[in-house]
Amino acid sequence: MAVMFIETEPTPNPATLKFLPGRAVMEAGTRDFADAEEAAASPLAEALFSLGDVSGVFFGQDFISVTAGEGSDWRALKPQVLGVLLDHFASDAPLFRAGSAADILVDEEDIADDPQDADIVAQIKDLIETRVRPAVARDGGDIVYRGFQRGTVYLAMQGACSGCPSSAATLKQGIETLLKHYVPEVTEVRAA
Repeated sequence: MAVMFIETEPTPNPATLKFLPGRAVMEAGTRDFADAEEAAASPLAEALFSLGDVSGVFFGQDFISVTAGEGSDWRALKPQVLGVLLDHFASDAPLFRAGSAADILVDEEDIADDPQDADIVAQIKDLIETRVRPAVARDGGDIVYRGFQRGTVYLAMQGACSGCPSSAATLKQGIETLLKHYVPEVTEVRAA
């Protein structure tokens, strides 16, 4: 039997740890679970929420970010999370339950883009994909484009980044500065 090691890394959000199982977690995309009800679509997310002290789970391409509930102690929670992750990956259990389209999370917070802004939106999405998302993933999260309207780019932070005390600074000083530099039509970045 092969021994599996799961690395852990801190994130800028003190309530969130990033767990790296050394293998792919999601083949494509990401998935954010904000509560136990949403976690019902995934046996792994459900098991993590069942620990009781977990308030968020995020699946990235090669990592899982787990957010501890308010007042929780990572010294007690970390071994429990590692146990759940080891059991899941050792059993080769599926990440998601088989189901219908009703089980797919559809976020309705997108802002409709003006078709006349198609070139601008393409530039913004390319910069987010190539420059921003890799950096945010290193911190245990993800960023999702939600829309562009009258110079304002709307983005949603997920995983470790969604509740991070420095996420507002990341949006304003980091992402907004980058987008304004490369896309002069961008005047502001806001959290969606």
